[in-house]
This record gives sequence, structure tokens and C-alpha cells, in this order.
Amino acid sequence: MSTDTAPPMATPRVAAGVLYRNAAGHVLLVKPTYKDGWDIPGGYVEPGESPLAAARREVVEELGTELPIAGLLLVDWAPAPKEGDKMLFVFDGGQLTDEQYATVTPDGDEIGTTAFHDPAAIDDLMPDRLVRRVRTALDAPPGRSEHYAEHGTRALA
Repeated sequence: MSTDTAPPMATPRVAAGVLYRNAAGHVLLVKPTYKDGWDIPGGYVEPGESPLAAARREVVEELGTELPIAGLLLVDWAPAPKEGDKMLFVFDGGQLTDEQYATVTPDGDEIGTTAFHDPAAIDDLMPDRLVRRVRTALDAPPGRSEHYAEHGTRALA
């Protein structure tokens, strides 16, 4: 019988979201029915699912339509004392046209409404941790994975 034990390993929850903008540079946010504040479209990754597949699934579930995903903007490690560590992927949905946005139909169950918001106004709409994550993602070059963050703040120069 071996007395060797494997070292403890992290088992973070994984979530994925998508950052969409309009021609004015405003950010598409969703208003969940089950929690306070606004969020970006997305949610938890299911077992056996990739973060990209989860982001695509969540967009269809929450917005009722398929929308493009252009690349990865941010990977964020976020400690959460009540839930454990999280790894959060924010993908770039690019700029939505008015025609694309017209196809958005919130599911009414999980998402009550959607709206584009000026990035300058998001501080009052979302929890601080999400504001930091969205602002860091907005700083990333579109379509490129340039940012790694820890708890919403860029961790690498």
C-alpha cells in the first residue's frame, strides 16, 4: 500500500460570456431575472463542454438567436469565497448590426431584457467584480487573446 498522495489540485468552476458592442461602442448587457444587476450574455460551462461551446449555447439560450463570436478577449481567474475559484472566459462578439440586434429575443425565464449601455455607465449596473472584468475585456485588442486577469484586474503587462 502506497502512502504517496497526490497534491491537491484546483477544481475551479468555469464560465464563459460574450462581449458584444454596437456601432456607438456601447456594450450589450442582459438583465437576469434571478439576480440583481446586469451581466454579459453567458453562463457556466457544462461537463464535457468547452468554454467556446458554452458561450455559443448560452447566447442562443439567453438571446434566442445565434450571434457571431470572433475570438477570445480575456481569461480571468476569480476567487469566490462562497463558491470556490472560478475561471472565466470572455469572448469577443464584435460589433452587432441593428439587424442582428433585432433578432435578439430574451428568453423571459432567465433573461428579462437586454440593452446596450455606454461603458462609462456600467459601474452602476453591475457588481464591481464584473465591472473590472468587462473593462479589462474592453481594453483587449478585438479578436485576440491578449489579457489574463486575476479577479478582474489585468495580471500581466
